[in-house]
Amino acid sequence: MLNRIGFPSARAGQAVGLLGGSFDPAHAGHVQITREAMRRFGLGRVWWLVSPGNPLKAQGPQPIGRRIAASRRLIRDPRVVVSDIEVRLGTRYTAETLARLRALYPGVRFVWLMGADNLAGFHRWQNWRDIAAMVPIGVVARPGVGLAALSAPAARAMRHARLAAEGARTLPGAAAPAWCYVQLPLRRESSSVLRAAGDWTG
Repeated sequence: MLNRIGFPSARAGQAVGLLGGSFDPAHAGHVQITREAMRRFGLGRVWWLVSPGNPLKAQGPQPIGRRIAASRRLIRDPRVVVSDIEVRLGTRYTAETLARLRALYPGVRFVWLMGADNLAGFHRWQNWRDIAAMVPIGVVARPGVGLAALSAPAARAMRHARLAAEGARTLPGAAAPAWCYVQLPLRRESSSVLRAAGDWTG
């Protein structure tokens, strides 16, 4: 059994959503995605995995301690854990992180959460097919990218594994590969827009 000291708690059978990102900065859109994902996908917990950095972005984010502190001030929900899991694990890519988490938490029903903007570029993630094979994926709408995401290479490749939105709550129990796209009331906030506007209050 791997050592889980300092890691979030979870028990076998529990449905836990994983929302990864730089959270540079965290904003109301992250909060909305988290709360709606819990409701729509039937998740008992969501962990925000604040990454050391995004391998697909050339410019590094703010220091991780600052981003974690700001995220915890933003979302005050006992069901949501803001964590530096990837720092603790020493992983850089999502596929590596998921493999380690599945070994660390046997029997926990993890669901990877992403916005539709991430689905549009999912085919550029390292070992994205391995990610899809490890855990179900919950995709939530983002402004202006719905059609682009659903016609993107990864979505086309995984079309046979897509669940209907009406069955979204069955996602945590679905065998991977499985994914579900749900529409939400859209918010326009994005971390990149907030950074460009200099609105970083962490």
